Formats: sequence, C-alpha cells, structure tokens
Amino acid sequence: MEKREFVKQFLKDRKMIGAMRPSSRFLMRKMIGEIDFDKAQVLVEFGPGTGVFTKEVIARMKTDAHFFIFELNENFYEKLKENISDPRCHIINDSAEKVAEYLQKHGFEKADVILSSLPLANFDNELRENILHAASDALHQKGKFLQFQYSTQSKSILKKIFPNVEVGFTLWNLPPAFVYSCQH
Repeated sequence: MEKREFVKQFLKDRKMIGAMRPSSRFLMRKMIGEIDFDKAQVLVEFGPGTGVFTKEVIARMKTDAHFFIFELNENFYEKLKENISDPRCHIINDSAEKVAEYLQKHGFEKADVILSSLPLANFDNELRENILHAASDALHQKGKFLQFQYSTQSKSILKKIFPNVEVGFTLWNLPPAFVYSCQH
C-alpha cells in the first residue's frame, strides 16, 4: 500500500516527489547512522513522504526530544497525521523554508539535526537556496544537515552553504543514493 501511494504521488507531482518509491532500509540506516541521538534535543525532517526515516527517528530519539516534521504534500501530510500520535512530534504542512519560524513558535532557537529527503535537483535555484539557507540558519553551530540525493549534482551547492560536507553512498537503494552530511 505504501509503495502504491508513493508512485501515485510521484506521478501527480514529479517536481516535489523525487522518487517513485520510498527509501530503502539501507538508505534509512545510512542517514540515521549520522545522528547522535544521545545529544540531539531538537530534530527536524524535511519531506518525510511516507515516513521511512520518521519512524526510526521517533523510535531512537530521547524521551524529552522534539521532532519537527515538514511535509508539503497534502496526502503524505494527512497519512503522517493519522499514523503519528507521539506528543514529541510536530507535523507541519508548510514549506521547509519556514523552519526557524516553527522552531521559535515552539520555544526553540536552533535544531541539532535536520534530515532532508527533498529532491533538491528538481527545484529551481531560488527555492533550493532558500531551503538550504533556512536549514543552515536553523542549525546550532555544531548541528548537522543530512541530505540524500541520487547524484552528486548538489555537492557544490551544499559546499557554498556548509563548509564541511562529507559524502557517503549506498548502492542498496533504488536508485542508489548519495548521503551528504553537512556542518558549519
């Protein structure tokens, strides 16, 4: 059911949905493996889709942590709202560009980690830069921005905003994916 819904949403809006299927557990482990859950108090996710990463973050985060989940696709947003009842989670149907606004609204200045599944390569330059600058501005000085993509096209853009960019790779995803771990 989850895969069918993903394909349906992909066909409906290819600019905003970057793949025809949810991320694999191998990609999820690669992304989640970059997070120090013992230290992460405020976590953010951009574009969770069906919630492959979301479920694992909720399972691993501290009992007093907060998780801000940004999903713009109305269908995915509604499914997340139906399936997540954890009081530590804030599910938001708005643009990732507004991350700082939502953190402040809930009494937080900065995030420790931001995970992103957004298809940056599909976005126009202005939107892509707005989202990445918003993410950078919303992170603590030692915070991490984690982004996966299906090519290395975004590396130069990420390096303009985050001086420290490490690239990992997983073959065990369809298509294979690059994982960017970015810090100030």
